[in-house]
Amino acid sequence: MFILLSSSEVIIVSKNLRIKSARAAKDMSQKDLAEAIGVARQTMNAIEKGAYNPSIKLCIAICKVLDRSLDQLFWEESENEFE
Repeated sequence: MFILLSSSEVIIVSKNLRIKSARAAKDMSQKDLAEAIGVARQTMNAIEKGAYNPSIKLCIAICKVLDRSLDQLFWEESENEFE
């Protein structure tokens, strides 16, 4: 169960689930994705947890490997999406 305290947390949870979902759809582990984009697995874990905000360069690398657009993985949705 998720307990969300603010709309910004909703956005973070949504973003992280989109990255994780896209990675799973490509049958990739965090380690596989991390190696493909040239970072440590711990960095990928932190991105998915919302503990680390990747640079635009890193976001683009993630998108290329996962065959997704920046909008699909990183665009912040409006609050109304979650109501």
